[in-house]
Amino acid sequence: MPSPAQTAAITAVLSTATSAHASTPTTQALHQATTLPLQSARRLWQAFLSARVLVATLLIALLATQTWTSAGLPPNVYWLWLLTTGYLVIALLGWVVLHQKPPASYWRWPWLLLLASDVATICLLQEMQLGKMHYTPLLALPILTVSVLGHMRLALATTASITLILLGIDIFHAWHWGGIASESYMQTALVCAGFFAVAYLTRQLAQRLAYQERQARTNRQAARTQTQVNSLIVANLSEGVVVVDKHYQVRMANPAACELLGLPAPLGLHDLLHPDWQGLRDMVDQTYTSNQALSQHIHLMAVGQSPTGLYVRTWLTTHMEGDSWLPELEGDAVDSVLAPHAWLCVMFLHDLREVEARLRTEKMAAMGRMSAAVAHEIRNPLAAIVQANALLQEDLTEPAQQRLSHMVEQNAQRLARIAEDVLDIARVQQQIQHSDSRTLALDTELASIWQEWRQQNSRIAQGIFQPHSANAYVAFDTEHLRRVVVNLLDNAARHCQGPHEDALQLLSGAGGEGQFWLQVWSEGAPLEASVEKHLFEPFFSSQSRSTGLGLYICRELCQRHEGSISYSRCERLTARGLQAGNAFTVLMRGGVLHSVNASLFDPIVM
Repeated sequence: MPSPAQTAAITAVLSTATSAHASTPTTQALHQATTLPLQSARRLWQAFLSARVLVATLLIALLATQTWTSAGLPPNVYWLWLLTTGYLVIALLGWVVLHQKPPASYWRWPWLLLLASDVATICLLQEMQLGKMHYTPLLALPILTVSVLGHMRLALATTASITLILLGIDIFHAWHWGGIASESYMQTALVCAGFFAVAYLTRQLAQRLAYQERQARTNRQAARTQTQVNSLIVANLSEGVVVVDKHYQVRMANPAACELLGLPAPLGLHDLLHPDWQGLRDMVDQTYTSNQALSQHIHLMAVGQSPTGLYVRTWLTTHMEGDSWLPELEGDAVDSVLAPHAWLCVMFLHDLREVEARLRTEKMAAMGRMSAAVAHEIRNPLAAIVQANALLQEDLTEPAQQRLSHMVEQNAQRLARIAEDVLDIARVQQQIQHSDSRTLALDTELASIWQEWRQQNSRIAQGIFQPHSANAYVAFDTEHLRRVVVNLLDNAARHCQGPHEDALQLLSGAGGEGQFWLQVWSEGAPLEASVEKHLFEPFFSSQSRSTGLGLYICRELCQRHEGSISYSRCERLTARGLQAGNAFTVLMRGGVLHSVNASLFDPIVM
């Protein structure tokens, strides 16, 4: 699942976007919402320009037909040819110059001149008409253009101008001819009223279509954004996500799921028909049969590998109880009504080791707090023991008694160091106060630690020591180096899978830039990826009886002395040739440091 920080960030982004959309829209926002997008406006403008060219061509064709069929040439035929030809030229010129420049709601003189040419040409054609042809309906073309691409005031103003022109023509005819029939006035009035209705309705439809198109664009962009957010979240989830259908066909799988299932990449996952995944297939069948969310522990068995424990949860993307009309359908009818993608099974895969590790972490955290309190209380009695032992040493004369007193002092110092380390771990500090880093001869110290460890673990048959850093000095504390090496040797002996002596090796060498290294290598199978990425975390262990503090303490001690520890899979030369194994490498800084050895009990107040 996403971390609390990721969830908070995503929630903040989504809430900000929602609040922005839910706020009161401004005048500019409302204007943009009822204005056609640029791409749609360009398409419509090009359609109107093409319609003008087509109308001009038809007018010329109609004039040619009338001229050809007429018995004699009318006196104004030349003016008609000049008018229609000029209109065709203006229409073509408008297409060439303005076809990529839609006017939208900002009409300037080029578009207004084109509009005026339409009105003037049609009115003149109506005035100089041949026969009974009426050209007045063609005035709807400029009205539609302004209503769709302009604003309401411009559309009404254009319609009003055309109305005044038509009424002015009727008045001129009445004055010139001494009267005109009332039917002509009525016809002009009805035509102009129809033009106003067309302008108003067209503008309303254009606004609604523009609003719906912008809403569709906004919703599509929001859906794309949400899809990207979901993809990023699923791809970066630490738990595996697999989406499958009824036929075990995998529709989606994130990298975490591929890692848990042992696949190289999401593209390599096509179905769940692998023989080792029978448990997953059973859960898919149960989920589809019961139509309910399920959770179960599954162990995937693979040949030659240890079983992989998974905690699996499943959901269906469509629930029957959410669709009130579905109970009326039965059997295949439901499948035929619902789209195939509506019946997908979403599976969440959790590594059982991580689940159990989190539970152990919670338990060990409580124990850690108690251990810190105990360690804090232990320091004062230890100080009293050391002081009493020092007073006792003054009265001891026999060598045996002095040796015993020295053993008491040594072990008390060691217990004091352990108490300090427990307190450091409990404080969970990244930058803790350095203990004294002493100048140590690396190979000499490793030889002493190796001999002591071999004596204490004489039953272990494996193990050889190969020093390669003669005369090398490192800055490290003696007791801390001992704890690091012993911890690594114990882990290596526990997981070593070879009866041969050289199956476990302790090595040392010189690195670059004044650094030196030691390495504990053991022959064995590689660590699982889910274990490797948590190796140095506190309270994480692949064994139920382990506290999971060993490698964490090693890392803290190395960092305390400006060193580092890492895990790698590498090959080492043995009597049987090169063998692959697990290696833990400690890098240490070299150099000669002069420091005064201080007692651990100096800061203790009695």
